[in-house]
Amino acid sequence: MDNHLLSVKNLCVSFPSPKGAVDAVRHVSFAMGREKIGIVGESGSGKSVTGRAVLRLLPPYARVTAGHIIYQGRDLQSLSEKEMRGIRGRGISMVMQDPKYSLNPVRTVGRQIREAYEINHTVSRHEARRQALEMLEAVRIRNPEQVYHLYPHEVSGGMGQRIMIAMMLVPKPGLLIADEPTSALDVTVQLQVLAILDDLVSQRGMGLIFISHDLELVSSFCDRIIIMYGGRIMEVVAADRLHESSHPYTRGLLNCLPKIDGDRKPLPTLQRDDAWLEQPENQEEVI
Repeated sequence: MDNHLLSVKNLCVSFPSPKGAVDAVRHVSFAMGREKIGIVGESGSGKSVTGRAVLRLLPPYARVTAGHIIYQGRDLQSLSEKEMRGIRGRGISMVMQDPKYSLNPVRTVGRQIREAYEINHTVSRHEARRQALEMLEAVRIRNPEQVYHLYPHEVSGGMGQRIMIAMMLVPKPGLLIADEPTSALDVTVQLQVLAILDDLVSQRGMGLIFISHDLELVSSFCDRIIIMYGGRIMEVVAADRLHESSHPYTRGLLNCLPKIDGDRKPLPTLQRDDAWLEQPENQEEVI
């Protein structure tokens, strides 16, 4: 256990509804080191809820239980909210899907990055500004001095996502959770953002949880992939062996992907089996 950066055991999350509790995450267990883990599945499979549950960012009405959620030897469930604020940012950071909903519209992007550093490090404002400019340069933004003084509405979607990555990485966390950070971007910008993430994570020796619905994208970027359906883990596979998977759900997702050199027949419809949700709870993955 001590060798793991993050270990999650038997995580369950449910939300109340007029028809009773809705199980969003069911008995999810995994462990990871300083590697790149992808979490993939359809919308509603529990990917984002799993990431938010780790950081305790779910609303108060959510019911969260787990055997443990241990980050660098500390069980996050036992920490007070004040102690969790010390974990968020400097320990674990999270990049949200769309920067225009995550950045403060009335503050310049430079000020927001600078404040993210000041909250986690006792430094002068001049030093925090220098760190913010260095981080903007690290995410390959041209003219960081100029961008530092811009407001979120003055930057493009791709640049906004780079700014979000800069703000989440400037506290120098050990683990980054990226929740579909490229889904709103075009293909070329996606590749640029992924290259930036790859370089920074590798250079800093961090762990990365990359949440996405794009199997091909994740397989080209991550070390291992967790496949989720209905709040459960269907399987954990090495990214370079994804196409050798034999699980019917993973095979179904792969078969639904369009292929440039494929025939012109309609894509198959994914066939789901309720029995997948009743599988034994022996999903803990140990490195």
